[in-house]
Amino acid sequence: LQGKWYEQEKSKVRNALLQVAPQGKNIHSLNMLMRLRQISNHPLLADPKSDIPSGKYEEVVSCLEQLLLSAQKALIFSSFVSHLAIYEDWCQKEKIKYVSLTGATTLEGRQRAVEQFQNNQDVSFFFISLKAGEVGLNLTAASYVLLLDPWWNPFTERQAIGRAHRMGQQHKVNVIRFVSHNTLEEKIIHLQQSKKELSEHLIEE
Repeated sequence: LQGKWYEQEKSKVRNALLQVAPQGKNIHSLNMLMRLRQISNHPLLADPKSDIPSGKYEEVVSCLEQLLLSAQKALIFSSFVSHLAIYEDWCQKEKIKYVSLTGATTLEGRQRAVEQFQNNQDVSFFFISLKAGEVGLNLTAASYVLLLDPWWNPFTERQAIGRAHRMGQQHKVNVIRFVSHNTLEEKIIHLQQSKKELSEHLIEE
């Protein structure tokens, strides 16, 4: 159902872009692409009333359950705060302790969340939005980094992973990416690879 809806929306996007005047195409294109990314993650992000299940949600929850069973701590990143909120709701229902960090988090709240994750063994997950996680976070208690959706800029993704790779890290850090098959997310992964190869080539030159 999720894949069928995605394909329907993709066709609408294609038809809409063909009808938009050139001067308005950039903003319209970004909005349309954002909608496709949201559907790739969870239909609820694009339509709060949707009852269409999310394959990615099932995979992520399964992964979180396995991490809990093995007593592993994880950083969980998404570029959508509303996406993280879905898993925070799941944690609340399952009575799982977690902390979160978004652009709306105060400096005091930020410091408190870091301290709880680093020092409290009962706090298993740290949900972090892309923009909020860009600056100075030292989260060496994590042995896993989960990337719920790919980002256009591969260096931003690398920066997020680097939150767990800090001085004093005692664990092997495992990175898991969740990418919906046959969607815009796969194209973003290919774009990331092209940017990475271009960057490496320029550095070598």
